[in-house]
Amino acid sequence: MAKSCKGLAMELVKCLNESDCVQVDKRSYRECAKEKSPSISSECVGLRETYFNCKRGQVRLKYEGDENPSRVSSSLSLGEALLATVRSRWSDGCA
Repeated sequence: MAKSCKGLAMELVKCLNESDCVQVDKRSYRECAKEKSPSISSECVGLRETYFNCKRGQVRLKYEGDENPSRVSSSLSLGEALLATVRSRWSDGCA
């Protein structure tokens, strides 16, 4: 699971490495990854979004792994999911 986003990360770094942001402006990968087009190509933007969503999914699974899927919807934000987890564990411990 921990390495499931690694391929996306490598593709993103490769794409950013070929961008003007890194090549011409001599900015860091981190700075360039935060950029919007036209500083980086639409391909890099797409890879960035896909990579971030992959990492977000890993974090969500880490905190929701032992929850009943009907109690915590995958469409919730991370903060809402954490809050739901804390509430369910609190109510289970206090009952």
